[in-house]
This record gives sequence, structure tokens and C-alpha cells, in this order.
Amino acid sequence: MTAHLTRVKTRMSIHAHRKVRGLLEGEYASLLTGRSMDFNDLRTYVRGDDVKDIDWKASARSRSLLVKRYAAVRKHTIMVAASTGRSMAAMNDIAVPKRDLAITVAGIIGYLAVKHGDQVSLAHGHADKQWLMPPAGGELNLEKRLEAIHATTRVDGPRSDLHAVLRFVARNVRRRAILLIVSDEYAVDEELATALRRLTVQHEVLFVSIGDLDPTDAPDLRHLVDIDTGDLVPEWARNDRQLHEEFVAMTRAEATGMRRRLDSLGVVHAHVHDTESAVHAVLRLLERHRHAGRR
Repeated sequence: MTAHLTRVKTRMSIHAHRKVRGLLEGEYASLLTGRSMDFNDLRTYVRGDDVKDIDWKASARSRSLLVKRYAAVRKHTIMVAASTGRSMAAMNDIAVPKRDLAITVAGIIGYLAVKHGDQVSLAHGHADKQWLMPPAGGELNLEKRLEAIHATTRVDGPRSDLHAVLRFVARNVRRRAILLIVSDEYAVDEELATALRRLTVQHEVLFVSIGDLDPTDAPDLRHLVDIDTGDLVPEWARNDRQLHEEFVAMTRAEATGMRRRLDSLGVVHAHVHDTESAVHAVLRLLERHRHAGRR
């Protein structure tokens, strides 16, 4: 029953460097700071602490560096909003579906949440229908939410529609949450920007984009199909170096434009392009969110 979560936990163990160990040992509460965090006490500064936490007046009195510690005054609600249309069933590379990367991202943050007693909810869907799974704690409930992402992301499913999912969240979610958006969108148009502005009024919004397979650099397969149109990708396109360079340049330009737009909206964001970098990308995302919450 815990197949998805087991894979997520295994990947976190593989990447168990100092930050991951710290998160699992209790630093998660201070990582997700914001309006729900209050000053708790002081402790001696140790190398690696954020200088923004230093209490300079108390340090001057004690003649040693002291940092502030914060404690949660209430539990967090982590809401995952996942686009589960057919484009998310496409491949990130020749071996990994984008769906698996989405589950990994949701699973990492969800596991950190439930381990510390927080609750995780899920809003997911496509152009035809959206669903809401209410906040719940515990690993079993998290596994059910990860399985829902897996089960509703199908090659033969309806087209993806992140706008519809976010409109659904705005209509149906009243409780303030840390909102994690997981999508394979590569651009923020005006409609998406409007939806994000509305959501940032109520929630703390994090955005993770999932990378696409580069069709100009794919292995020599007999059948490489565009999942949205059903058309075969011409074999000559996979061997054209100029086309590959143009595709890479276009993708980079889109990613830069998306980062700038999300920055202007005050939305913390990260891009996940493979399973190996997923844990690091999520931890960097949480670090940026922590700093953003203290500005």
C-alpha cells in the first residue's frame, strides 16, 4: 500500500546529506516559517545557522553569538495542487515519466509534513474534472494522495489544464495553507498570473515545474509520439544538431521568462528535471521560501 511513499523515502535516504538529516531531525519547523511561527528561545550560534536569526542585543550582553529559535503555534496544512492531465503522463526522459517526478516532489514535502504532525491535502485534475482530498495526517493518508496523482495521470486522459485546477482551489479551499503547485507548465500567461495573484493573497505559494523530454536529443526509437497530438516525431528531428540547439535556446528563454514572472508575483519556485536532483531542488525551494517569509 505504501509503494509510492517507500520510493520517495528511499530517494531521500540516498541524498541524506546534512540538510536532509537536519530536516528529518526537526529543522523542518523553522524551514517553513511564516505567520504561524513565534519566537521560542535562544541558543548558541553554530556554523551554518542563518545570520538573520542572530539576536545581536542578546549576543552583546552574553558576549557570545546567540540565535533565535522559533516554534509553531499551530500545525501547517500543506496543499498539493497537481496538474494530472495527459501531458504529465509524458516522459521526462526516456526512462522516467513526468508523473513519477511529480509524485516524488509531492512525496518529499508531504513526508516532511506528516512526519512533524502536519496535514496534507490534494487538489488535482485536468481540463474535464478536478478533485479535492481533504487535509489528513499520517503516512497512509499521504500514500493515498500520491496514488491519486498516479491513478489520474494517464496517457489516454483529458488534456492538462493548470488554470482549471487553480480556479478549483480558489473556489473550494478556504483554509490558509502552504500551497505547492506541481505542473509541467513552462510559461506564465496572464490567465495563470491572475490565478496566482489571487492565491498568494490567501496562501503561501510554492511552484515546481517538471521538465519535458527533449525530442531533438532522444534515443533512436522507432516510435516517439507527441502525447497531445498523437503525431510521430520525425526521425530526422532527432539527429538535427541545429534544431537541437534552437530547441535548447527556446527552452532556456521560456524558463528565464517564467522565473522572472514568478519572482514578480512573489511565488517561490523550482524546476525539477530528473529524479537525481529532485531532493536537492525541493530543499532549495524550502530554503528560499524560508527567507521569503522573513522579508
